[in-house]
Amino acid sequence: MRIGVLTGGGDCPGLNAVIRAVVRKGISTYGHEFVGFRDGWRGPLEGTTRELGIAQVRGILPRGGTILGSSRTNPFKIDGGVEKIKSNLADLGVDALVAIGGEDTLGVASKLTDLGVNVVGVPKTIDNDLGATDYTFGFDTAVNIAMEAIDRLHTTAESHHRTLVVEVMGRHAGWIALHAGLAGGANVILLPERNFDVDQVAGYVEKRFQTQYSPIVVVAEGAQPLDGQMVTHNQELDSFGHVRLGGIGQWLAEQLEAKTGKEARTVVLGHIQRGGTPTAFDRVLATRFGLQAIDAVNDGDFGKMVALQGTDIVRVPLQDATRELKTVPVERYTEAEVFFGS
Repeated sequence: MRIGVLTGGGDCPGLNAVIRAVVRKGISTYGHEFVGFRDGWRGPLEGTTRELGIAQVRGILPRGGTILGSSRTNPFKIDGGVEKIKSNLADLGVDALVAIGGEDTLGVASKLTDLGVNVVGVPKTIDNDLGATDYTFGFDTAVNIAMEAIDRLHTTAESHHRTLVVEVMGRHAGWIALHAGLAGGANVILLPERNFDVDQVAGYVEKRFQTQYSPIVVVAEGAQPLDGQMVTHNQELDSFGHVRLGGIGQWLAEQLEAKTGKEARTVVLGHIQRGGTPTAFDRVLATRFGLQAIDAVNDGDFGKMVALQGTDIVRVPLQDATRELKTVPVERYTEAEVFFGS
């Protein structure tokens, strides 16, 4: 069997570990042949490929990013896109695809499966917001990077008696903010799942200053104030209809400085959370996903995604992964509120 592999959406620590596992087991155990598609769905859409064998995946386990490249290409927004993909797969002799990506990439995979393309999905998102899987690789790395930043910011905040607002990734789900904030000892955590009251946040900040320590506020990029709109750079949309986020951290810092009279600064971690080497947890999870994904392809079990449930890797329908986002439950946020302002 000749199998194509692609990585779509935002880059994420652990992508190369999945590619390595798929190729190593696919060749050594099953005798399959592989071709790498470049830059997400743009690869099969335009027929751009690269060689993908055991030699090409040696040494990539600890590397961040993806050796295949990525993009946010949506073939369903391009005239004749699906037909081009089918034609290119046929011309290249590709029998099946392993698509590694998040909500958008796997949403395309699910639609293509319904149209007769053989696809197995692997969940990837640092936001940890895909349904049907307990964790996605890349999330643990992003949380650790954010936690380390928060640890460092505590000391500089206290030295200058100022508020530091740390903006982390999280468009619709606040898992990174919640976990990094808890692990880093943040004094306020703001999530997209729950609109916040700026005056209440200012109260938490003032309460923290009364302890002779300085406050750290962690805010997800998609968080919104009670009476405002989502803060964005502009209203530009990508091919999946998503607005480019960013700016809530700076806006919040300005509000807190005005309301408390204390200096406030913003740190936007941005793409730093995506880059660099994956943690041990993410390397192991990504490797297990890759091993199970090639098993599913070999079994002809298409239209499925591999998922972590408990400690087991299972197969679930692609529709289950993309039907609805996995957001932070109210009870998890309530746990964190115990530490707000203290």
